Amino acid sequence: MNLAISNPGRAWIIGCGLIGGSLAAALTERGWHVSVTDADPEVVKLALERNLAAAEGPDPEAEIVFCAAPVGVIPALAAEALEICPGVVTDVGSTKKFVVDSVDGERFVGGHPMAGSEQDGIAGADPNLFIGATWVLTPKADTEATIFSTVRAVVRSLGAEVLTMPADVHDQMVAQVSHVPHLTAAALMTLADESTVEHRALLRLAAGGFRDMTRISAGRPSIWPDIIASNTGSITAGLDALIGRLTSMRDAVVEGRSDELLRRLERARTARINLPTGITMSDRLVEFAIPIPDRPGEIAAIATLATELDVNIHDLELTHSGEGRRGIMILLTDADARDLLVGGLVAKGYRPTVRSLD
Repeated sequence: MNLAISNPGRAWIIGCGLIGGSLAAALTERGWHVSVTDADPEVVKLALERNLAAAEGPDPEAEIVFCAAPVGVIPALAAEALEICPGVVTDVGSTKKFVVDSVDGERFVGGHPMAGSEQDGIAGADPNLFIGATWVLTPKADTEATIFSTVRAVVRSLGAEVLTMPADVHDQMVAQVSHVPHLTAAALMTLADESTVEHRALLRLAAGGFRDMTRISAGRPSIWPDIIASNTGSITAGLDALIGRLTSMRDAVVEGRSDELLRRLERARTARINLPTGITMSDRLVEFAIPIPDRPGEIAAIATLATELDVNIHDLELTHSGEGRRGIMILLTDADARDLLVGGLVAKGYRPTVRSLD
């Protein structure tokens, strides 16, 4: 399957809110011919007036399509895009298993950019929104290498760092770091709001800490029913774990176990300080050349392994070997991760060769 994209190429964005509008702006800025569609004609009109896009879609010549709509309607939109366009199709939904399981098409790769803004809708569209952001791709086990690498290359061109993992693993992780925190912030904000009935000065006393913790509750509520419905199990498990921790913390407070509370607070402080701030390009890189069978799923399997080992792939390409049904996957990683990735690849049955680029 030949899915080579011209550079720059043609893209179709379905849904022109904050993420879709930012995608349109970023691709247009990089010279792409971008078409947009949205359920609201006024949004499309605004996108064209602001030169975020060149035309109103659909675009049957689009080489890549981004479905940037609520999770519940993404499968239908992706199916339509696969019928109309010959290129690859991806999405930006914040839950992945429901979407990936629902879309029947070999040219589809699930995706989720972990990016956002205080602004909402197309008014907040920012061509730089994805620079330095983490963008998760969730290919199926049988996704062909050319399809995955095509989507990955476009995402990387927007400045995002790509992580690859199975859809169900993504949903478990995102429930923990995004969905549960949002619901927790909403609960805290609602509790404070209800208390203002008796204590009208309460919200005036809300200092930086409270505002920081509840900031995300100001996000658009309309997207959450679909998110919760499509990730109920992981969200429920995350809430149960949080309730358990809060109950344990409450018991320590009631029983006056100050030493235990101090240990918990110190552990939380250390963990917060050590949160990753982003992936930086190392000055010392190594190039891996990995022979792989010419069959679906190989490139996604290696990218997923790198994610599991916490090894960043700075660049990736696929070349075909003249020796039968084989290919060579070329990737660049930090030199410090060399031995870790070699060990992981060998354990999986691959035989990589590595050279320094110093």
